[in-house]
Amino acid sequence: MSQQRNVPPGQFVTEKFPVLTYGATPAFDPKTWTFRLFGLVAAPVTLTYPQFQALPRIQLTADFHCVTQWSRLGNRWEGVSINEIVKLAPPLPEARHALIHCDGGYTTNLPLATLLDDDVLLATKHDDANLAPEHGWPLRLIVPKRYAWKSAKWVRGIEYLAHDRPGFWEMHGYHNDADPWREERFSE
Repeated sequence: MSQQRNVPPGQFVTEKFPVLTYGATPAFDPKTWTFRLFGLVAAPVTLTYPQFQALPRIQLTADFHCVTQWSRLGNRWEGVSINEIVKLAPPLPEARHALIHCDGGYTTNLPLATLLDDDVLLATKHDDANLAPEHGWPLRLIVPKRYAWKSAKWVRGIEYLAHDRPGFWEMHGYHNDADPWREERFSE
């Protein structure tokens, strides 16, 4: 099977890993960095950088599809499974959505069922190296079945919600679901 057959409609394959960012790359200080789980949880959790680094790791190979029409296939990611994170502060039964909070005020939204998919992780490494700062160091959400803006960079927390709340790009005309196989690039 050719690589092109693994690519959603309207996409082309690249070996490069382009950097597309709105705003400046934030500075990272491991002494002050925290990761929060909050919203519709019984007890919110805040992890320091050493606590986050101590969590069990997984590796995942997945394709990465940008809304600007490039796809990079076979990326090797390493990090913490989202299902491992959820064990720390399980969402309450009424939680149906999640809002991912990042440095710089960036947010993106996902249905909880999509966030909890088995191939979603919080990555610290890409292709066997620590993430580059411009690619989200120290923590990037990876959601392989969605366009890359849902794979938010510089993640600092997950807020569980009863109702959907659009994130940054969704408020600026991007499609709420972002399924690359359906070419859900922009809102209608």
